[in-house]
Amino acid sequence: MRIFGKGRHRPSASWRQATDRAFTLIGDGRYEDAGALLTRAADLEPWLSESWFNLALLHKFRHDWEQARAAGLRAVALLDRDTGAPDWWNVGIAATALQDWPLARRAWQAYGLRVPGAANDSGEPVGMDLGSAAVRLSPEGEAEVVWGRRLDPARIEVLSIPLPSSGRRWGEVVLHDGVPHGERTTAAGHTYPVFDEIELWAPSPVPTWVVLLEAATESDRDALEQLAADAGFAAEDWSSSVRLLCRMCSESRMPSDEGDGEHLDPHDHSEPGHPGPLGHRTDGQLWVPERECGLAAPASLVRGLLDGWVADSPDSRDWRDLEEVC
Repeated sequence: MRIFGKGRHRPSASWRQATDRAFTLIGDGRYEDAGALLTRAADLEPWLSESWFNLALLHKFRHDWEQARAAGLRAVALLDRDTGAPDWWNVGIAATALQDWPLARRAWQAYGLRVPGAANDSGEPVGMDLGSAAVRLSPEGEAEVVWGRRLDPARIEVLSIPLPSSGRRWGEVVLHDGVPHGERTTAAGHTYPVFDEIELWAPSPVPTWVVLLEAATESDRDALEQLAADAGFAAEDWSSSVRLLCRMCSESRMPSDEGDGEHLDPHDHSEPGHPGPLGHRTDGQLWVPERECGLAAPASLVRGLLDGWVADSPDSRDWRDLEEVC
């Protein structure tokens, strides 16, 4: 056995007992008590990368990023493999939270990911082209899954308009965990992971509004969404985009959108026949003209967008009850 070397050995019974008890306490939210046990485990077996990995994980749960980075670096120094270790992923999350971009680059590269730019680049990693994903906002509270664009392995820019209960806005960037909890599939057959939010990384100055629309057809609704997008902001028909799912359904592989109409989604736990966030399904009609819509736009612009939308087709469009909600 080599202390602080890469030789491995079986952890002591005391180490295993302390570690097992610590993770039980973590599951109960008792982070302080868990921290004392994991610190004791690291004192017992300081040459085990797992000792420091577990401490880094605890500090991540506590959002103590300085400590997570320090413990994570001790863990990777003791690894017995060169790439692909989850220890590096946790270092990358902590470095991203702290905007320690050189370390974040090093972590993603050590994990085995390609990071554009020079290895010693001190700027924020850009151009990783990781595509779209879903993120579960407030996973320990009133969780909501929304769509976003992955900026790097630990951050997603929110492109959906979250419900006000989430406390999140369109355009915000959230830090997310590395292990997906669930998937969303599209009609085209593409599958996207669902990551859990850890914390808000960058806020958005754009407020969220809710408005009741009278849209005679789907194309009328689509016209408002396109008008908002052309202005550099967003509109989303919550009446058709929102479903209420139990935790088991949400964390499984789910179709991303079952749509309105006669189809009844067996995983949808909302009430049929009620448009809005509590009603994804309709009572059999193909289209319900009254739509509850979320808008992400500045106060100086939002009414002009709605009025312009109505002016383009006054016989088939109207709006009322505009309210800022987040």
